[in-house]
Amino acid sequence: MELILDQPEGYLFIRRYADDSITIVDRPIHRSFILARQQLIEDWPVIHASQLTAELAAPILELAPELVLLGTGPTQIFPPSDVLGGFIDRGIGVEVMSNASAARTHGLLAAEGRNVVAAFILPAGSTADS
Repeated sequence: MELILDQPEGYLFIRRYADDSITIVDRPIHRSFILARQQLIEDWPVIHASQLTAELAAPILELAPELVLLGTGPTQIFPPSDVLGGFIDRGIGVEVMSNASAARTHGLLAAEGRNVVAAFILPAGSTADS
C-alpha cells in the first residue's frame, strides 16, 4: 500500500509497505530493520517477535527515542515482557503493532518532528535487496 506520494524533507520516511517489504524513500527493504528520523539500521537479525531479547533491542535503545513502534509483521505479536519492561524502565514508550499500523503511525509522528524509532520485523526468506 502506498503511504506517501510526495517526498517529505528532513527525515527518512516510509513510502509503502507490503507483507514482505517496506520501502524507505525509494528503496525497498526486505529484511528486518530499525528506522529513526535520520538513520536506517539494516539487517536487524530478528525474524519473529518471540526471539527479541535485550541484546537485540540494544540498537533501538542507543538511538534514545521517546517512543518505539515495534512492527511485528502482518499481525500484532507481543515480544517477551522483559524486553518491553526494558523500554519502560528507561522511560521510553513502546507500542507493539502490525507492520502496516507501525508504518502509518511512524509517518504521522515523524512528520510532527517526534523522536520516534520504528523497528520492523520482516519474514525470513524474503527476497534480498538488490
